Amino acid sequence: MRRKRTVLMAPVASAAIVALVIAGCGSGSDNVKASAPAASMKASAPSGAGATVDVRTGGLGSYLVDSQGRTLYLFEKDKGTKSMCSGACASAWPTSTTSGRPTAGSKVDAALLGTSTRSDGKSQLTYNGHPLYRYSGDAAAGDTNGQDLTAFGGGWYVVSPAGQKIEGQATTSPTNGGGNGY
Repeated sequence: MRRKRTVLMAPVASAAIVALVIAGCGSGSDNVKASAPAASMKASAPSGAGATVDVRTGGLGSYLVDSQGRTLYLFEKDKGTKSMCSGACASAWPTSTTSGRPTAGSKVDAALLGTSTRSDGKSQLTYNGHPLYRYSGDAAAGDTNGQDLTAFGGGWYVVSPAGQKIEGQATTSPTNGGGNGY
C-alpha cells in the first residue's frame, strides 16, 4: 500500500494570504502598501495585560505608541468606540488589546484612554473615543508605514497625544534618529 506524504504549508500559506489580502485591499487610487506582517509584529499578539500607551516623537511629531513602541493608528470608518475592522482587516491592522486596565504614559492624557468590547469579546484600547490599531507593515518600533493609507473602506492615521488624527507623511524615519520621546 502506498502512503501519501503530506507537507504542512500553513505558515507559508498564511503569510502569502495576508500579503495578498493587503495588496488587494484597495483600488488603483488607494495608496495601500503591500507587505506581509513582520515576525516581531504578529497580528495575533495582544498588547498584553494592563497595556501601556505612551508617546513617541518622530517625523510626524508626537504620536501614540504601545508599550513596545509600536505606532498606534485610528480608522476613520469606525463608529465612535465601535470597531469596524474585523477578519482580513484585523489581520492587516491588528487591534491593540488589553486584558487589564490600560495605563497612560507620562505624556498621555489618562482621561482620553479607555477600552471598548469587540464582537469577539476582547477589550480593545481606545483613545479620545477612537479604537486603536497597529499596522502589520510596520517592522520596527516607531515605524509609521500605515500613515495616511486608505484600506477597508476608510483612512488610517497615526494618533496625536490630543487624540486626533495626524495628517501627512513623516519627514524623517523614526528608526533613523526620530527619537523615542520617552
